[in-house]
Amino acid sequence: MSLWELLAPRRNLSVRKGPRWASNLGLVVVNTICARVLIPLTALSAAIAAESRHWGVLHQVDLPNWMEILLAVITLDFAIYLQHVMFHAVPMFWRLHMVHHADLDFDVTTGLRFHTLEILLSALIKLAAVVVIGPAPIAVVIFEVVLNATSMFNHSNVRMPGKLDGVLRWLVVTPDMHRVHHSVIRRETNSNFGFNLPWWDRLLGTYRAQPTEGHTAMTIGLTSLREESQVDRLPRMLILPFLASQQRYAIGGERDQDEMPQSARTPV
Repeated sequence: MSLWELLAPRRNLSVRKGPRWASNLGLVVVNTICARVLIPLTALSAAIAAESRHWGVLHQVDLPNWMEILLAVITLDFAIYLQHVMFHAVPMFWRLHMVHHADLDFDVTTGLRFHTLEILLSALIKLAAVVVIGPAPIAVVIFEVVLNATSMFNHSNVRMPGKLDGVLRWLVVTPDMHRVHHSVIRRETNSNFGFNLPWWDRLLGTYRAQPTEGHTAMTIGLTSLREESQVDRLPRMLILPFLASQQRYAIGGERDQDEMPQSARTPV
């Protein structure tokens, strides 16, 4: 995906790539170490334990292996969609998730940029989902591989023909579809929550086809965090949830100023 971005970028980057990539990838290192130390149980090991103890819904029914695996992957993806919506709906969780949205550019490293506490909480939610659903271990492996691959794909700054994008976004979340989710406009931020399958957004009314300003002109990030020093340095990224005030982006929060009539806007 990095090579594709270099050869056919969708947008011009707005900030320096080197320091930003160093911080985003540095956060991956911090997250990996913390997750391994604090939550040594993986989704795969949870699936193995659930299978041996017959925990979970899928262990209570007799289905062909291929159907069980397919249902497990789809159900786990729906759980991730709901988790993503929750991180936008609960202000406390949004404070963690906004580290992902505070990125001033949108490229393959954005798909790796999540606050450490969000990574730990997500791991616990995934473990709970595995125990409740009861997927076969192979289904968990397939899901993890597909989820990580599509996250790299749909966060990439890549250009593809519009007709191809239009076909693909019925099967998988495309970069143009997910980029809308990283707009500074609140109603666009709170749309297109899918990471892998695009169906949940279409079925549940959270789908938005295109950004208001168009893909090349849209602004990425959050309205009040526009400086590199605010959002693209690793130490700052780690403490950002405890400093910034961005609750208005959470679903159900106060109306964003860009959605208010001009006469009702307060000076910034």
